[in-house]
Amino acid sequence: METRNAEHEAKAEFHAILTPHRSLGRRGFVILMSTLLGLWLVTGLFFLSLGAWPIFGFFGLDVLAIWLAFKINYQSARQSEEVRLTRDELRIAKITAKGKRTETVFNPFWTRLKIARHPYIGVTDMVLLSRKQMVRVGDFLNPEDKASFASAFQLALARTKSR
Repeated sequence: METRNAEHEAKAEFHAILTPHRSLGRRGFVILMSTLLGLWLVTGLFFLSLGAWPIFGFFGLDVLAIWLAFKINYQSARQSEEVRLTRDELRIAKITAKGKRTETVFNPFWTRLKIARHPYIGVTDMVLLSRKQMVRVGDFLNPEDKASFASAFQLALARTKSR
């Protein structure tokens, strides 16, 4: 999650780009897959030398399944949300993993952030409400990042409304 405030933006009171967290970067992924391939090859060749050739193929399927799972995971990490608050408008731009962009514009003076909290987990849900409009924000964030965003955004929204 990247947050900027009025000092960094010419007109924006608040600007945040929300992105899903991924703990394993490209280099870590290459190291992990290389290690798995090496282990698969050594173990597979051992079983192949014993005449258990089907095991060699099943090990390959395991590595393929792990690679596919990571590919899907990294593809979903391409989604993001941009929240830009100015005195005149609150603009939420959502970009899906496939690149589809949707925007919702609110009047900041009619907008409020509704937060759902769980006593043990923390912030579980954030919804922007304005008259008959409703938009969820930060569904892919962890509870700590949701709480951080919520407090920063609420402060910026209150500051914008009081000017």
